[in-house]
Order: sequence, then C-alpha cells, then structure tokens
Amino acid sequence: MVFADSEPAVGVRRGAPPAAVKILVAGGFGVGKTTLVGAVSEVTPLRTEEYLTVAGEGIDDVDGVEDKSTTTVAMDFGRITVNPQLVVYLFGTPGQERFWFMWNDLVQGALGAIVLADTRRLESSFASIDFFESRGIPFAIGVNCFHGHADSSEQEVRDALTLGPEVPLVMGDMRQREVGRDVLLALVEHLIVVMAAT
Repeated sequence: MVFADSEPAVGVRRGAPPAAVKILVAGGFGVGKTTLVGAVSEVTPLRTEEYLTVAGEGIDDVDGVEDKSTTTVAMDFGRITVNPQLVVYLFGTPGQERFWFMWNDLVQGALGAIVLADTRRLESSFASIDFFESRGIPFAIGVNCFHGHADSSEQEVRDALTLGPEVPLVMGDMRQREVGRDVLLALVEHLIVVMAAT
C-alpha cells in the first residue's frame, strides 16, 4: 500500500526526512492483529510470536480460537510509506490479559488505533476500547469477518460495543490487503475530523 506523491506535503521542505505516524493495532486474543499488520505492511513485519504451551492452559482463553497455535508476546511491527513525506508505523499489541501491561508503553506517541473485533467473541474487544477511550486516543473498529462470514450486522456490532456513530467501523476479512487498507483509511479520515475539531 504505497502511495506516490511527487509534491511535498504542505509545510514540509523537499528533502526533509519523512514525518512518522504511529498507529496501534489492538484487540482480543486471536482476532487477527498479526494478520492485519502482515497484510498491509510494505516490509516483512517484525513478529514476536511464540507457540502456545500447556503453561498457558487456564490462563489464556482460547474459546472460539481452539485451532490457534501461536500468540504475540510483545508486539508486531510493520511499516507503510504513504508518500515521501509520510511513513506510518504499525504496532500490533499482544491480546492476552497477562501482557496488557505493555500497552502503556506501546501507546506512547500513538496518533490513533485500530481495534479489531471478532463477531463470535465481541467481548474480547471491550478492554481495548476502554483503554483508548480513557486516554482520549481516536480509534476505528475493524470487524474481522473470518472466511468472509459475519455473524452480526454492522449495527449489531455497534450496539454490542456501544459505539457512537462517529467511530468508523469496517467489516471484512483482515487477511485481504484492501480490507486492511480500508480500515487504515477510515482511521485517517476520523483523525482528520478529530483534529479539525480541536
């Protein structure tokens, strides 16, 4: 997802280093955070995945994702060059509760966030939404429709997550690059509106 733009952005000198924007990708365990970062990153993403072991039994909730064999233990990292003046860095957060302490460090400097949700387990997204709302960080929701199937409508998801109409929501299979792009663009448009209002 590289956008070419021959003209520098307003207020940016030609030849100046690109501006960096940090966006977090959050959500519950197994909702597709690593998948989204990998789908949209222009570079091979940095991943800190480890195999699930018996040590996590009774700690990690695998209901609904019983086939999952690995988990992010620190973060995922990807990069998107929007144009020569703007680079977006994506940081995927770990989903299990025992790693939530890392969110406070990862959120430093973030301009916004994408919260991924799974209609089979919407409650797994509550903690991420609460985290960003409590810190005043704008976010968009990406509903991961696994294998192109959605168990709920957009309005049902909005009602379940108690989202206002201003929060962008995109539904689709996050393995597809264009779906990940649409979620990112929805967040960027939301950030523009939020910043214009402040």
